[in-house]
Amino acid sequence: MSTQQSYIPETVESGAQEYWVENASFRAIEDPGREKFYCLAMFPYPSGRLHMGHVRNYTISDVIARYQRMRGKNVLQPIGWDAFGLPAENAAMKHKVPPAKWTRENIDYMRVQFKRLGLAYDWEREFATCDPDYYRWEQWLFTRLFKKGLIYKKTAPVNWCPHDLTVLANEQVIEGCCWRCDTPVERREIPQYFMKITGYAEELLAGLDKLDGWPEAVRTMQRNWIGRSEGVELAFTVVGSDGKSTGEELRVYTTRPDTLMGVSYVAVAPEHPLAVRAAKNNPKLAAFIEECARMETSEAAMETMEKKGVDTGLEAIHPISGERVPVFSANFVLMGYGEGAVMAVPAHDQRDWEFAHKYGLPVKQVIAPADDEEIDLAKQAFATKGVLVNSGEFTGLTSRQAFDGIAAKLEKDGKGNKRTNYRLRDWGVSRQRYWGAPIPIINCDSCGTVPVPEKDLPVVLPEDVSFDGVGSPIKKMPEFYETTCPKCGGKAERETDTFDTFMESSWYYARFTSPDNSEAMLDERAHYWLPVDQYIGGIEHAILHLLYARFFHKLMRDEGLVKGDEPFAKLLTQGMVLKDGVKMSKSKGNTVDPQALIDKYGADTVRLFTMFAAPPEQSLEWNDDAVEGASRFLKRVWRLVHDNSRLPALKQWYADGAKIEANALSAGQKKLRAEIHGLLDQAGRDVEKYQFNTVVAAAMKMVNALGQVDASDDPVFAEGVDLLLRLLSPIVPHITHDLWQVLGQQSSILDAAWPQADAAALVRDTIELVVQVNGRVRGKISVAAGVAKDVVEQAALADENVQRFTKGKNVVKVIVVPGRLVNVVVK
Repeated sequence: MSTQQSYIPETVESGAQEYWVENASFRAIEDPGREKFYCLAMFPYPSGRLHMGHVRNYTISDVIARYQRMRGKNVLQPIGWDAFGLPAENAAMKHKVPPAKWTRENIDYMRVQFKRLGLAYDWEREFATCDPDYYRWEQWLFTRLFKKGLIYKKTAPVNWCPHDLTVLANEQVIEGCCWRCDTPVERREIPQYFMKITGYAEELLAGLDKLDGWPEAVRTMQRNWIGRSEGVELAFTVVGSDGKSTGEELRVYTTRPDTLMGVSYVAVAPEHPLAVRAAKNNPKLAAFIEECARMETSEAAMETMEKKGVDTGLEAIHPISGERVPVFSANFVLMGYGEGAVMAVPAHDQRDWEFAHKYGLPVKQVIAPADDEEIDLAKQAFATKGVLVNSGEFTGLTSRQAFDGIAAKLEKDGKGNKRTNYRLRDWGVSRQRYWGAPIPIINCDSCGTVPVPEKDLPVVLPEDVSFDGVGSPIKKMPEFYETTCPKCGGKAERETDTFDTFMESSWYYARFTSPDNSEAMLDERAHYWLPVDQYIGGIEHAILHLLYARFFHKLMRDEGLVKGDEPFAKLLTQGMVLKDGVKMSKSKGNTVDPQALIDKYGADTVRLFTMFAAPPEQSLEWNDDAVEGASRFLKRVWRLVHDNSRLPALKQWYADGAKIEANALSAGQKKLRAEIHGLLDQAGRDVEKYQFNTVVAAAMKMVNALGQVDASDDPVFAEGVDLLLRLLSPIVPHITHDLWQVLGQQSSILDAAWPQADAAALVRDTIELVVQVNGRVRGKISVAAGVAKDVVEQAALADENVQRFTKGKNVVKVIVVPGRLVNVVVK
């Protein structure tokens, strides 16, 4: 508790934080008799220093957690570190230190920064995902899923940097070159592990309808990513360059079977077996395939790149018409999607149209607008559904009718069938990088891929390594990869790939419930705390992280580790922090150092600014003056309590039981109390919607109102201060902690109840109404609350100032808006 007259944030905040530590104030203990509230912000990557995005995200979470505690709930708010990943490898090369050392030093530094902000974390539950005690359990689950067939190994294409000997993510390929060394990137086929997320596609999609606590925009993004579609899978028969059928089928999937009669060519991926075989006798095709091996495959790149292709010399027989169409190898077809082949209908698909015009291929119209609209296929494709033309027996059908009719025809002839398809692909979890959790597989020449036995887990990643960025260090460490096969006992090698870091972030929320269990991944405590009641994080994680976490939860559910179908009941996606309208970032040179602000103004000022500047979902525009204003406001709150003429009376009010005798209040006191409780009532509604900016605005108005009180022993003033401190407590916890004790309170404000407006105080004896004449304010009147409308009209017309503007004029009508205003209309 501080006794100084001036507000010194550093002293106040260190005192509050010491109290919290000494009293283990935020330790979460399971209590089946109390309603729980699990509040979680997406855990941080230990980059070394907090930025304002961190401050905003974690302050929002902290305010919610503290508010729910005041509502009487048993709150869990943990913190940990998303410690694996490529940035640590890059930093290791730059600073010449092992990734583990760099990561753990950053964690130590950021932990201090988080504590300086006064975040109400249960630090006893802290862990980093690079701790073997953590990743041991995802290795354990991986081996169980592998044995069940939910994980498999297959060869798949990757972006490969031949200089750094590493796989690159799509976003790390810039104009076909490695982002780091500028070496042309190659596409290689290498063995990788995949998790069968597609087996849960329908459940993941259907579950979105139940997540009514999530923003609709996020649910829409996930629906689009899963991409459920109804279509037809059909087969073209392949004809060789000699004009004879090879007997092979070329299978394609289409959501527009109504356009089937307009197919003028078929396109296959450059690495499709048909194209690869044809390239042996086709130098032009071979060169094209080699060129495509250096091509970016991100969705953005695929959308904007020039569409290219080469005729393979093969043909495909149309499954209904029997016509022959050429088979092209095209750069816009990916082997990883479907069968690596597409049917092309240039008249009714813009991409196919552009390709056809480039290579002189036919454009055959088979769909006409249902409303006889004029179209010009010489300018662009007509991609809208309509009525079939030039389609043989299907001519005249609508697109909907043709979907069923053509599907039935194909099925009857054994050439195709209806199928539900998903854009979602199985999750490739292998990474050919060092700083990640080792994949717990042993490769044996005799036994193949063998899961590491449970007794041998965890497979620990060596941390004391020399890291030069050329390949993974563990690939050069026989002491790591040389081992014996658990099945046959023969010589074998450990897998040197590591997990995708999404693996760690997909289940950390669950481990926080049982972080100290060394015998099991999770225990019964998970059943008490899960699901997370409120999850907070950036919209940039709306798809992959959230989708993988939902998938992981279902995997753990099916293993009997958790109950329920979803990990996060409610989701809040906070907006960005902007400066001059641009997102803060180091690359733009427009960052603000939160540590410098905390040192100058204190953590409470920084917290108050971030909550007051904008609602959580909206972007926050940085404003230096507003930070100064937040500091000035806290100083006013400080003076409100530390006023020597008032403080004894404030303490006495608490000593006397903190009561208000409403009947003994004067009219002025009743009016002030009604104003304060009215503000509190609105703030109570706003806080439920997490509109913390208007909660702060209400507190500011309360300070203004309380500042007008003259009597030092006014009970309405004492009650108002009490309500104000409790209202502000979740947002500025240090200063309110200190002032609460200054007032003589024996318990912590942490344990105080959230303030509730007194309904009786909101019922006013008299109300004040604005009086307008022809829409312009001309006076104010006071009338009894609930008085009849005609009495209000008479009082308005009798007002001396109003009469000045109605004298000599005809009063046409008097409009009364109850509780607000009176408008006198005159001519």
